[in-house]
Amino acid sequence: MPGATLIYMRDFLSSDQAFRFHVALRKELHWNQGVVTVFGKRHPIPRLEAWHGDPGATYQYSGSDHDPQSWTPTLQKIRAKLRLVREDFEFNSVLGNLYRNGADAMGWHSDDEPELGKTPCIASLSFGASRDFLLRHRTRKDLEPVKIHLETGSLLIMEGATQEHWHHSIPRRRGKNSPGERINLTFRKILNQYSQCSR
Repeated sequence: MPGATLIYMRDFLSSDQAFRFHVALRKELHWNQGVVTVFGKRHPIPRLEAWHGDPGATYQYSGSDHDPQSWTPTLQKIRAKLRLVREDFEFNSVLGNLYRNGADAMGWHSDDEPELGKTPCIASLSFGASRDFLLRHRTRKDLEPVKIHLETGSLLIMEGATQEHWHHSIPRRRGKNSPGERINLTFRKILNQYSQCSR
């Protein structure tokens, strides 16, 4: 994947740990269904979201400013586990996405908002049903899309110039093979000034 730096840890958490975290996150996080405006029309986002973090870690996405809710005990535990992977994981915020079933999805996008810096470090954890995570290069049509099957308890790290060069998405999966509920956490560092992420 030219221009991308990804690390996938399938067994970051055991299945028992992932299940317990899933149950706790479902109860603790402040889930809500946002709205996005497309061609002048407002549409509900096809998933539930929750934004938590340090005071002042305001994040703008989907055309709105999001002020963080406080860290919950479970989010604090997970953030501490991430620090055991790398000491430079100084995340001050986390975006939660709750996919209720296969009809919930995430469209093509990059996490390239200015407040994340030029080369953001993003740690993505999955709980519950497995979903396909697709990546496609933003300009090179000669490169085939890449698919990663995100399993419960897995950790995907995206850093370097990945967001500059690649889009990603979670496609819908309807029908008899529709998956069950999935929670995804993407830990981020909101910068006061638009500087680069440390590594």
